[in-house]
Amino acid sequence: MKSKKMIMAILQKILQSIDEGVHVLDNDGKTILYNDAMADLEGMDRKDVMDKSLLEVFTSLNQETSTLLKVLKTEKPIYNQSQTYLNNQGKKITTINTTIPLYYMNEKIGALEIAKNITKIQILSEEIIRLQQQLIPNKSTKGKEIQKYTFEDLKGRSQVFLDAVKIARRAANTSSSVLLYGETGTGKELFAQSIHYQSTRKHKPFVAQNCAALPESLLEGILFGTTKGSFTGAIDRPGLFEQANGGTILLDEINSMGLLLQAKLLRVLQEGYVRRIGGLKEIPIDVRIIATTNEEPMEIIEKGKLRKDLYYRINVVNIFIPPLRDRREDIVLLTEFFINKFNNKLDKDVWMLTEAMQKHFLKYKWPGNVRELENLIEGAMNIIHDEHILKEEHFPHYIFDEINVCEGLTNDFTNIEAMGLNDVLQAVERKLIEANLKKFNGNISKAANSLNIKRQTLQHKLKKYQI
Repeated sequence: MKSKKMIMAILQKILQSIDEGVHVLDNDGKTILYNDAMADLEGMDRKDVMDKSLLEVFTSLNQETSTLLKVLKTEKPIYNQSQTYLNNQGKKITTINTTIPLYYMNEKIGALEIAKNITKIQILSEEIIRLQQQLIPNKSTKGKEIQKYTFEDLKGRSQVFLDAVKIARRAANTSSSVLLYGETGTGKELFAQSIHYQSTRKHKPFVAQNCAALPESLLEGILFGTTKGSFTGAIDRPGLFEQANGGTILLDEINSMGLLLQAKLLRVLQEGYVRRIGGLKEIPIDVRIIATTNEEPMEIIEKGKLRKDLYYRINVVNIFIPPLRDRREDIVLLTEFFINKFNNKLDKDVWMLTEAMQKHFLKYKWPGNVRELENLIEGAMNIIHDEHILKEEHFPHYIFDEINVCEGLTNDFTNIEAMGLNDVLQAVERKLIEANLKKFNGNISKAANSLNIKRQTLQHKLKKYQI
């Protein structure tokens, strides 16, 4: 008996010492445990809460808005849910709550809630959102798109590219969700806008948001909106889903969105309505979803970066946009297109690349894809003066360094059939090490970083190959 009392005393001491608020109800909705942190959070005196009905004390709550009462009724736990209410001092507070049903001998005896105060964080988040809207041009504002792209803007004649365009054209005839997968710079937003502006939704808004551009706490408010008065300084602001109603929303780099927000997004897609942060009203929406990822979808699911249930919801139509290195027959066509574009923009009179530069372009791997090609052409045309032909001197050296490494490897293996596998691998390794050391002027640390190996490993290999 003494040991039980001692254990209970220790538990009470622990509960009164932690920073998180703890609140426990019995089956009748009366408070049977309420720690000091929760009392401070809610501006209450513990004795005014203990042994009283929750709704009797917190009159601003009801059966629907109280997570404790909801869990008590449904017996389903709620994890990390935001809750906003008036405390006893008339101050609105926002908490993140985890609420679970309590059982003893397989019989429900009540519900437990652990709450963390995030009111200050929420206020700061709202202020950042407000300032961001003032400072950054918002391309998702109704009737104020920065640029419209159509299928005529998709340039290419390679079969792998034309196959992607064909699927996109067919997808434009429906309102099904689309997942675009392609490396950075392949033109995913061009595809997304092309689908929208050839669909029946073309006269409605096209709204785009890069999910990697903002932390999850800010992104939620931008997507779903906020309610005036829900926090100090909060304003009535529709989210992007409301702004896109009737049209299309592009969720760029959805693999960068946090898993908790992914779960909330899934609920919106399943139920067809949004609820603004701090609000109770459910707002119906009719929005087509186009999402993009720059990583292979199944790989990011395995890594835990994308919810499988959300993937199945958005992956109704899957379109793979090939990297530029897999559509080399399009490089000359795209080069000519960008030269014409920047002739008009920069008031130049450039005709073409030299034949040598064309060969360089066809050999280069283009890690930045079409965007890198466009930027290289624009940069060269800023440098060129009264000439009409772009030459090597107009382009950065890094593209030639990579090509020279590849050509060096090719020259070394003219009799590869006569070499053993180990000899080939060692020759490749030696050549890559030499090329990177030359590239970084003998700097071992930079060369090791470029080769993605440790500095000590590179030093060992330098001794091995007597470099």
